[in-house]
Amino acid sequence: MHYGSDRSDMLPFNPFKAIIAPRPIGWIGTLNADGVANLAPYSFFNGVGSGPDMVMFASEGAKHSYINARDTGEFTFSLVTADLVDAMNISSENVPDGISEFDLAGLEKGEPVVIRAPFVAASPAAMECVTIDAFQIKDRHGVLLDRYVVIGEVVRTHIKDEFLQDGIFDTSAATPVARLGYREYSKITESWTLRRPDDPVGSST
Repeated sequence: MHYGSDRSDMLPFNPFKAIIAPRPIGWIGTLNADGVANLAPYSFFNGVGSGPDMVMFASEGAKHSYINARDTGEFTFSLVTADLVDAMNISSENVPDGISEFDLAGLEKGEPVVIRAPFVAASPAAMECVTIDAFQIKDRHGVLLDRYVVIGEVVRTHIKDEFLQDGIFDTSAATPVARLGYREYSKITESWTLRRPDDPVGSST
């Protein structure tokens, strides 16, 4: 099977998100113009590069997180884990600006060091980010879409000590949750090491 805009009736739901999977969830914390904390999960999220560390998230529609990150110049990322998935789901509700999803989900706000936007205190890892760029994207014909991208530089990283093993973040112990397609999710419970052919002897990363 192959298709473009002529997707078959055999596929009543677009499988794109199920194929581009698993995807890390960007649990994005921001402040609105009045200083009210906002929190929302974005499955179009990932790292952009390291040195300096940078992340991005994409919003389908100019939602509060995009507007706040653009206008205040900052945002946070908190890692979604298995024990936080219900709170993450609560924070995904579309509520009016000025209502804090931290409060709706019963989440304590983590205290940032460099920026003002809070993160999820219970998360094993979180990042404070300064917005580098925020823009509306176009399709291949140059037509503006109702899609928006934010790129941020990480200026402070928070890690709970119990998830550090010999100086390495223990991803499996944190059990991050990933987004699949439709309404499906997965969690990471195991991992393995696969060294590159040209890795130096004794290298662990």
